[in-house]
Amino acid sequence: MTLLDLFITSSIPVAKILVITGIGFYLALDRVSILNQDARKHLNNIVFYVFSPALVASSLAETITYENMVKMWFMPFNILLTFIIGSFLGWIVIKITKPPSHIRGIIVGCCAAGNLGNMPLIIIPAICNEKASPFGDPETCEKFGLGYIALSMAIGAIYLWTYVYNLMRMLANPGGDTAIIPTSSTVPLISPKAEQVEQKVGTWNKIKQRVSSVAQKINLRTIFAPSTIAALIALAVGINPTLRMLLVGNTAPLRVIEDSVSLLGDGAIPALTLIVGGNLLNGLRGSGIHWSVIMGVVVVRYVLLPMSGVLIVRGAHQLGLITSEPLYQFVLLLQYVVPPAMNLGTITQLFGSGESECSVILFWSYALASVSLTIWPTFFMWLVA
Repeated sequence: MTLLDLFITSSIPVAKILVITGIGFYLALDRVSILNQDARKHLNNIVFYVFSPALVASSLAETITYENMVKMWFMPFNILLTFIIGSFLGWIVIKITKPPSHIRGIIVGCCAAGNLGNMPLIIIPAICNEKASPFGDPETCEKFGLGYIALSMAIGAIYLWTYVYNLMRMLANPGGDTAIIPTSSTVPLISPKAEQVEQKVGTWNKIKQRVSSVAQKINLRTIFAPSTIAALIALAVGINPTLRMLLVGNTAPLRVIEDSVSLLGDGAIPALTLIVGGNLLNGLRGSGIHWSVIMGVVVVRYVLLPMSGVLIVRGAHQLGLITSEPLYQFVLLLQYVVPPAMNLGTITQLFGSGESECSVILFWSYALASVSLTIWPTFFMWLVA
């Protein structure tokens, strides 16, 4: 597989996203006004409650089994490392660039959360079907590759809506107590009655008081987001032979349910991309975001994280924690080099702050992704083959 072939393969999914982003930008123009601010909010609610959960559930239930889960035990830990390392590097970017407080959460989120879903779902089949691919038979490569990506997408959704969502909320509102989520009523994330009374008690009692206070402040509705619930349900279907036989496959008695969920999930990627394009219009009108912030996120996602990934994955292989299967190692490495998650646009839309800044960062990250997704995968394939 030559460098030119890999460049073409890697550029196609990025080009598709940029084209759809341009359509969303056009629809949001004042003279068109189809995807105005209100329309984007309504579309965002549909993505949050319907499209994204359906995409996670359908992709995971189709490919994950109990045997695959045992084989891929390291993947959830590997994805967690990408989020932790990325958030730490994002904190360094904040210290260096000193951005306004309302975009600090966006910077950390873009550095921590990678696009573990739609980008790999397009990249892996394209690489598997290329001639001279190091991953063997195209059909087998694509089947197992999609299984790895489905689990990656599900685990990524769980981390995104638990770890990153709440981290961005805290950074966006360092002194605030509430954030708005798209429901019929406003749900406080932090109880207004949460008051700490300092007492001269032992260390163990202080720890228990802290844990109890945090437990009271956390609203489970923000942790168990629709995508998280969908991932848990899909995992239960995938690893349970009886449920899998009833719901998944061309001969399943209740296959209409799985087919309907899959059909809804197909709308997640274009809808998310249109929202990003529409929000970009506000960003170009004057987001006020400094170039140093954009470059900081790009360096973290396309230089520092991939280097960390090489050390972690190869180290895990040397210690015998993961198998020597080239495709599995390649997917683990790919999780460190993907651009920021597009659901970050959904999160900022829910907060009602920083939509334009987030869209500008995402736009330039995806514009430069064609270079990163050409150079690093070439090195990764040479490394694992």
